[in-house]
Amino acid sequence: MKIEQIYTGCLAQGAYYIQSNGEIAIIDPLRETQQYVDKAKKENAKIKYIFETHFHADFVSGHVDLAKKTGATIVFGPGAETSYDAYIALDNETFKIGNITIKVLHTPGHTLESSTFLLIDKHGNDYAIFSGDTLFLGDVGRPDLAIKSDLTKEDLAGMLYESLRNKIMPLADNIIVYPAHGAGSACGKNLSKETIGLLGDQKKTNYALRADMTKEEFIEEVLDGITPPPQYFAKNAMMNKSGYDNFETILQKGDTKLSPEAFETIANQEDALVLDVRTEKEFVKEHIPNSIFIGINGGFAPWVGALITDLKQPILLVAPKGKEKETVTRLSRVGYDNTLGYLKGGINAWKDAGKDIETIESIEVDEFSNRFKNDSINILDVRKDVEFKSEHLDSDSVRHFALDYINDNMHVIDKAKTYYLHCAGGYRSVIAASILKARGFHVIDIAGGFGAIKKSDLPTTTFVCPSTL
Repeated sequence: MKIEQIYTGCLAQGAYYIQSNGEIAIIDPLRETQQYVDKAKKENAKIKYIFETHFHADFVSGHVDLAKKTGATIVFGPGAETSYDAYIALDNETFKIGNITIKVLHTPGHTLESSTFLLIDKHGNDYAIFSGDTLFLGDVGRPDLAIKSDLTKEDLAGMLYESLRNKIMPLADNIIVYPAHGAGSACGKNLSKETIGLLGDQKKTNYALRADMTKEEFIEEVLDGITPPPQYFAKNAMMNKSGYDNFETILQKGDTKLSPEAFETIANQEDALVLDVRTEKEFVKEHIPNSIFIGINGGFAPWVGALITDLKQPILLVAPKGKEKETVTRLSRVGYDNTLGYLKGGINAWKDAGKDIETIESIEVDEFSNRFKNDSINILDVRKDVEFKSEHLDSDSVRHFALDYINDNMHVIDKAKTYYLHCAGGYRSVIAASILKARGFHVIDIAGGFGAIKKSDLPTTTFVCPSTL
């Protein structure tokens, strides 16, 4: 028996490759599926099943493409409805993979069809669970993503409570937990940085598995502090339910070299968004007018999903050399399948063609401190709510809204004013600056963000530990 976790950091997502006696099961595969096909071929084994723990909201799974390539059966838990061929399992139904068995444990709560897959080894012993978004290390899945007209998030939280106590907690402490996500995912609140653990440890340390917790206490605690889900979650869930275009076709279309002239023509004719994925320092220094920055070296895919509201938006890329194909791939992981190509030669080719470039004014914290003390200025903090509440600049001139919700908050700032932007370190503030600048706002970036501000002589509010807020 072989179990391999294939972890993707930018999505904080774990897919699983399970092999026994020449047969393979893949759990929650990524959009780009050729890696699983190649691995199976190398192992001289056959992919028999593709198990989906639920309809994922934070990424587009590769189950549909992988089934077409391999003939493997897609398996969902009870209640799932799809627009493509899939096997909808019963609670406690079992599936053989070589000498091992996968047992379906229906664990609704995160979503109605959510299921945990119990791996039983060749000796008949319970060995591991693939818990999807039902149970994370340190947390559980948010119960507000699958609300129907006759259900509330409180109803789903109650279902999750019952699922954990009736299906998960009775299992032995030595069972290995393989979750779908780790720290950084928006599918829970306080996920651990660890991506593999033991169930017994979770029973001791995970707040949601306290033995003496009532259902009412669980519902209150699991819902406390949940922020609204990113706008792309519902759209990705629908793609996972209804199907999508072939990944290789998407990649071929997006991985197209464009001259500056062709790039500009397509941008104008297709009303394409120019997405610059270089570093924030490079973007601040020079960029194509009206382009938007979301750096590929940060939390790229989730930020794209949070900020670009139309999955079908035509996109043109300005990317570091050698990163073009990776960028198209990472866009497709969250459902952005309409990349039309990239600027061959990057920003230098654009300049060599004699085309206009723009900059964003970025100042060091010492200069910002001088302006703060001597002028009446407007400051915009784009960190998350919990960061702002913990500690922020102590001034009436500070306005705050999280970058996540910038599209909903532009009406609260004034195009006649200049805003000094900061986040924690500089990545998010440059994203915000690029969006606001493209919409006609006047912005100045504070280099180093709040990390630099805290080291200066500028006044800040008293630090409050986020856990006490």
